Amino acid sequence: MIRVLQISNKAPYPANDGSSIAVYNMALGLVENKVQLTLLCINTKKHFKPDNAVDSNFKKATNYKSVFVNTDTSVVGAFLNLFSNQSYFVSRFHTKDFELELVQLLTSGEYDIIQLEGVFMAVYLPVIKKYCKAKVVIRTHNVEHKIWDRHIQSEKNLVKRCYLNIQNTRLKKFELSSLNAVDVAVTISPDDLTNFKNLKVTCKLFNSITGVNFSNYQLNKSITIQENTLFYFASMDWLPNQEAVDWFLKTCWPMLSSKNESIKLVIAGRNMPGRYKQLNSERIMVIENVLNPVDFYSSYQVLIVPLLSGSGVRIKIIEGMSYGKPIISTSVGAEGIGAIEGEHLMIADSPEDFVRTIIEVLNDPVKLNQLSSNALNFAKKNFNNQLIVADLLKYYQKLLNE
Repeated sequence: MIRVLQISNKAPYPANDGSSIAVYNMALGLVENKVQLTLLCINTKKHFKPDNAVDSNFKKATNYKSVFVNTDTSVVGAFLNLFSNQSYFVSRFHTKDFELELVQLLTSGEYDIIQLEGVFMAVYLPVIKKYCKAKVVIRTHNVEHKIWDRHIQSEKNLVKRCYLNIQNTRLKKFELSSLNAVDVAVTISPDDLTNFKNLKVTCKLFNSITGVNFSNYQLNKSITIQENTLFYFASMDWLPNQEAVDWFLKTCWPMLSSKNESIKLVIAGRNMPGRYKQLNSERIMVIENVLNPVDFYSSYQVLIVPLLSGSGVRIKIIEGMSYGKPIISTSVGAEGIGAIEGEHLMIADSPEDFVRTIIEVLNDPVKLNQLSSNALNFAKKNFNNQLIVADLLKYYQKLLNE
């Protein structure tokens, strides 16, 4: 039995955003494949999830432990960071309290694999290497500096752009040095794996996409889908998601709403900025807290993913396909999924193409049903969580036998 210590920079339960879904499903997959698992996570102020609200079965199966850490940014903290050589994106995840809990686990237990969920948790690599001889893996949810590269390009404020460039240069250096210090980087996108190869990282590379448990993705048949509805569902405190909504509202929505006055738009997600809440109207619905994802996905017709920046894979596309939803995405949004454009989902990159594709799909019931069926079949073939994690564990076993 492989013994794994999984370390996350976010509490994964309930799994209500992309990164927590990725961590939660990985934990479930490890347990389902008979791994002896311990899950240690930072419970941030921003995404706080009380321990007593965590499902007791999940808590017991994963030996769940969390440590509260305030990772919020501040003007003072951001300024003072300029006088260090660390990236502020990274340094705020390092605290003494979490380090003490980690040391306690490392000294009291035995592990074969230490799996860090995301590069930010590599701030604890010196501690891990000091107290443990296990193989160390970073599961890279994204190529982090690449996300910021794309965002910085669109930043119009010169001072902010200069500051972000400084931080991102440090982040890239940290990201690459961390990967060069571990045994394996597990990417969740083949595009990310290629990016790391091109960056000449020295650790081994293995790709393992995020999977799902299909028993949790059954639409509520008692709910009637609202026709002519588009929906966007994402964590709205992540800059690429805000950028996507802003682009769609500014460049696509005016054109779309003038061409079809019956189309309605739903924008949903956690930590919704106030500027979006003010958009609530007859044709735009803004939902900050989706209490029942099954009912939510069952209510609306077409999932849109107008992302302009990002890395890894869009977990919401994986979820949307697993629910059998027709999806219209930009090329960036569809990166790493491996779906075929026009068969499993639609891809459009210009405002004109995005609007034209939306209208064509909504006006063609046969196309809608075909996209829905093809998306679900693609998901069942490619996103079975237990099988995906089983393949990863086979790789871990080979690593341990070397």
